[in-house]
Amino acid sequence: MNTELSVRTQQPTGAFVFASWVALLVGALTYMVGLWNAAMALNEKGYYFTLLLYGLFAAVSLQKSVRDKAEGIPVTGLYMGLCWLSVGLVMLLLGVGLWNATLAMSEKGFYGMAFCLALFSAIAVQKNIRDLAPYKKAEAMSKLDDAGAEA
Repeated sequence: MNTELSVRTQQPTGAFVFASWVALLVGALTYMVGLWNAAMALNEKGYYFTLLLYGLFAAVSLQKSVRDKAEGIPVTGLYMGLCWLSVGLVMLLLGVGLWNATLAMSEKGFYGMAFCLALFSAIAVQKNIRDLAPYKKAEAMSKLDDAGAEA
């Protein structure tokens, strides 16, 4: 890892980690419950569900790629471009789908907000997992060292 580019990260608090997971679950589950109860054709429900899955994957991939690049881990320009394109496309596809949907404006807002909450919190959850990894690794190494000292 390039030490000049590495950024010292602080361990996220338990409250922030918990809030991130709750936000992800609330956003994704609310969106899916809305789809389950929606009076729309099954193919429409499938479209919106696929957008949620694609969006979550694209957002996490983009966050990981940006973080890798910031830490000096090689990321190809092609992959970084695909990540940005995917996030942009999923937002565009959701916007076009909701614009053309025969839903009440409140329902359109509901889906848009639940979708954005799920995407944003997925990024926060992935960031927390990555930020906690060095601390968990150090803790595991410490336990190994303690076990070795006792033996």
